[in-house]
Amino acid sequence: MLFKAKTLLVISSSLFFTSSLYAASSQIETREPEAATGFIDKQVVEGEKYMIAAANPYAVAAGKKILAMGGSAIDAAIATQLVLTLVEPQSSGIGGGTFMLYFDNQKKQLTSFDGRETAPSAADERLFLDKHGDAVRWIDAVVGGRSVGVPGILHAFANAHKQHGHLAWSTLFESAIELAEQGFVVSPRLHQLLAKELNPGVTKMPVIRDYFFPDGKPLAVGTVKKNPDLAALYKAIAKQGINAFYQGDSAKQLVDAVQHSKVAPGTLSLADLTNYQSKERPPVCIDYRQYKVCSMAPPSSGGIAVLQILALLEHKEISKLAPNSEQALHYFTQASRLAFADRNVYIGDPDFMAIPIEGLLDVDYLAERAKLITEIDVHADAGTPPNSFTYAQDDAYELPSTTHVSIIDGKGNAVSMTSSIEMAFGSTVMVNGYILNNQLTDFALSPTKNGKQLANRVEAGKRPRSSMSPVMVFNKDGSLRLVIGSPGGSRIIDYVAQTLIAVLDWQLDIQQAINLPRITNRNSYTSLEKGTPLALLKAQFIKRGHTIKVVDLNSGLHAVEVRKGKLFGAADPRREGVALSEKAH
Repeated sequence: MLFKAKTLLVISSSLFFTSSLYAASSQIETREPEAATGFIDKQVVEGEKYMIAAANPYAVAAGKKILAMGGSAIDAAIATQLVLTLVEPQSSGIGGGTFMLYFDNQKKQLTSFDGRETAPSAADERLFLDKHGDAVRWIDAVVGGRSVGVPGILHAFANAHKQHGHLAWSTLFESAIELAEQGFVVSPRLHQLLAKELNPGVTKMPVIRDYFFPDGKPLAVGTVKKNPDLAALYKAIAKQGINAFYQGDSAKQLVDAVQHSKVAPGTLSLADLTNYQSKERPPVCIDYRQYKVCSMAPPSSGGIAVLQILALLEHKEISKLAPNSEQALHYFTQASRLAFADRNVYIGDPDFMAIPIEGLLDVDYLAERAKLITEIDVHADAGTPPNSFTYAQDDAYELPSTTHVSIIDGKGNAVSMTSSIEMAFGSTVMVNGYILNNQLTDFALSPTKNGKQLANRVEAGKRPRSSMSPVMVFNKDGSLRLVIGSPGGSRIIDYVAQTLIAVLDWQLDIQQAINLPRITNRNSYTSLEKGTPLALLKAQFIKRGHTIKVVDLNSGLHAVEVRKGKLFGAADPRREGVALSEKAH
């Protein structure tokens, strides 16, 4: 095994989407505020030198330009995200945070960068409690300054670029600055999400309302939208580095916007910005069949949960079952139940509490848990992994406005990066042309339950638990096999795990795997994707005891697969992303 990671934790051990378009539903599930906006057929993209897949064509073009210049995967990821801040503002941006896996192909070394937001120093466990000590309604929690955590993504970028960047820092900002000054064309997806007014803050908060609703109407499709404020900030950061964001006038304006928010003013301070630190963390990995699968460690819950699902299903020989068959997907939902049961109890910020990472991925522990998977649907309770402590069940609101970027550069280095501002359009606090996150709602709103503390309770300086699950897969010889991830709130875990199984077990190509109808179970009901052949299996699942909801499942998977020395890029047909290589234009 040539592959190694920085202090890497290693644990040993058919239905296809054929419709070309389906209508977005007007009914959005509770806590599912970034709606489906259509299905567009996409083809796998082939390349030999480099590949990038991300959520918006403008952003992918910016990343590709960097790769063509000889930039590293880190360089391209930064350039891509800077453009996503502008053109996909509902999902991510410099006002939010990120988890990023980075693979150094020359050293055969994997590491990760944690740019997750932190709670302000004045925050405590009462942050989302009302005067009676009860958790506030979710809609009252997500809008306004109270929900804003200290943005971490730019700090993580600076940390990663210092170690692994090839091009000058200022070069990475050029495409985003040009686009912000000259304008981008508003896409149908952005227009539809604005028109739906899924986040009430977009029409209540003056700055964001004026930007997205000129003349009182949502930006129309085809509108050329400029953002001079963001361009000016980017120019400052390009020249001065991230101090232009975390200190000085920009920082004062950010703090003022949070503390004087029209809705739910927050406590974030200049000291909170100055003191923020991103972190380089070891990833978590398991041996899965002939592969090694790696993802993000806590405070991501997604990495461990995805790996648990795979390990549990290895005991059910899911590779021998037909792709997306009812039998296979039933087992999948049961493995997901078990993973979510553990996730909702044991995962939080490892800098604040003992997280039983090794215990949750222990081979013997997972073998015993796999015995709980039966032929009928059964609610799962959290297990007792080795070296675990007793915490209460979490009640965080995790919302799916997120984005994912997958990149392999010309030297074989790779990035799998998931970033987020939480709910669609975040907190709706907007300053200097970007939107601030409402990531603090990823904390448990209640600090205790039944006399037990919650691992994910609010504490000053703490990172909230996340479901973001950037993944890389490696062959036995340490060579890279797959780079993948998705947005989707807590459903990210199932989106990524199902797609991994489709590639690694069912031997589908990456575009076929992403196109598969989605299924999720977060240890409650089972969701089947509306408008797909999978929804026709509802009655069969009900016979197994499932409570079924047929809903829009708005994944946004972006991936790069490596096969026989070639690169294959794929983008989710449920969103507007694309993949590009040196051969694709």
